[in-house]
Amino acid sequence: MNNLLSSLILKKPSDKIAKTIGYYLAFIVLGLITGIFGPTLSDLARNTHVGLSQISIIFVARSLGYLTGSFLSGRLYDRVRGHSIIAGVLLTTALTFVLIPSIPLLHLLIVVVFALGIAEGAIDVGGNSLIVWVHRERVGPFMNGLHFFFGIGAFISPMIIAQVVLTTGDFRWAYWLLAGLMMPLAFWFTRLPSPPIEHAPQHTGKLQTNALLLVMIAAMLFIYVGAETGYGNWVFTYATQLNLANPTRAALLTSTFWGSFTLGRLLGVPISTRAQPAQILFFDLTGCLASVAGVALFPQSQTMLWLGTLGAGIFMASFFPTMFALASERMTITANVTGWFMVGGGLGAMFFPWLIGQLIESAGASAMTSVVMLSLIGDLALFSVIVLIRRKNGG
Repeated sequence: MNNLLSSLILKKPSDKIAKTIGYYLAFIVLGLITGIFGPTLSDLARNTHVGLSQISIIFVARSLGYLTGSFLSGRLYDRVRGHSIIAGVLLTTALTFVLIPSIPLLHLLIVVVFALGIAEGAIDVGGNSLIVWVHRERVGPFMNGLHFFFGIGAFISPMIIAQVVLTTGDFRWAYWLLAGLMMPLAFWFTRLPSPPIEHAPQHTGKLQTNALLLVMIAAMLFIYVGAETGYGNWVFTYATQLNLANPTRAALLTSTFWGSFTLGRLLGVPISTRAQPAQILFFDLTGCLASVAGVALFPQSQTMLWLGTLGAGIFMASFFPTMFALASERMTITANVTGWFMVGGGLGAMFFPWLIGQLIESAGASAMTSVVMLSLIGDLALFSVIVLIRRKNGG
């Protein structure tokens, strides 16, 4: 922790501190977006008069928007000062949060959630790129810190929903409250100077050499983000349909997942300064697989559900920032490269929650753990290939 503080104050302390705090707050917003849909899926389905399999299309819409936002903003951040972009997409996010809980038509909800996804992708690419440009070679712990604050947002989101519903009896007030909290941050970014834009070296050899690594990391993020969002968004439904928890306790279970996720991100800050990225990734994948397997093997055990959810959150936590650390060892992390990574993750967030929604209605709630387990096995296999290639190339 002392090393982090000293890094912040080495040069232009107020400037670096303000920017870092801004990115951390923006990632809290990103976490709020991720954590809000799970506990409100049933309410949104009732609002639009559809079933769970139909309402799960919003995950596809959100992810398509995320892909669009990631792809376009990756190029935009390489050309335009980043803080004006973040301010605009934060205001867009606030507007969508005002609209979403009151929309009575599914097709209109899909359009608004698509717009939310665009804003979400732009925030994600911006935060991951800009913090690298601010801290450069010292970015490792700060990157883990950035994703720690994402976990905070995802952790508090279900709790906010539960408390607001208990107090007001109306889930819409949770969305509106969060929208109001986002607006001051958007205006603050308009007054905060952007860091200089980072450009890739003029020669192309480095990026060409690592094109395969870029594709494989994007594929791993596709699978990982799918597992993370699939578990985080459907564990509420899993618990209630199997009669393992009532809606209030299921919301708490969702917060437990994102809370342990947040704890794992916090633990990842010191761990990232002591262990190699490949070591951390192997530990994360095997631990997460064991946790979800425990839930799947004992489907009627409330204890195993809570322990497995706790473990899944902790072990999933540092995977995403650690993949960035692994990539930064071999390539320049421009906003465009970051955008491709986010496209991979966005495809996973689109496909896996949608697939789980289809399977839950046809095969039952246990389909959730089966899909997540299989995805983690696939990620572990792909990671093994990356390690073998790096060893073969002397990495």
